[in-house]
Amino acid sequence: MEFSSWREQGRCRGVDPELFYPPSDEEAEVAIAICRDCTVRELCLEYALTAREKLGVWGATTERDRRRIWRKRRKSA
Repeated sequence: MEFSSWREQGRCRGVDPELFYPPSDEEAEVAIAICRDCTVRELCLEYALTAREKLGVWGATTERDRRRIWRKRRKSA
């Protein structure tokens, strides 16, 4: 699925993008709650991991969460 097509299906569509770029991981709860039940959450997360998105909440993960996933994947590769 292309980036634009899954993105159009996200629960975040129409939500203020600033919400997904909180000042700290600790302030990301609202964005994560929106993502948690999203039907395209896994596609969003995979996009962020592939694109090495360092900022914001993607696929219900924070920057710290994604760093952990990257490290784990690197170790298992």
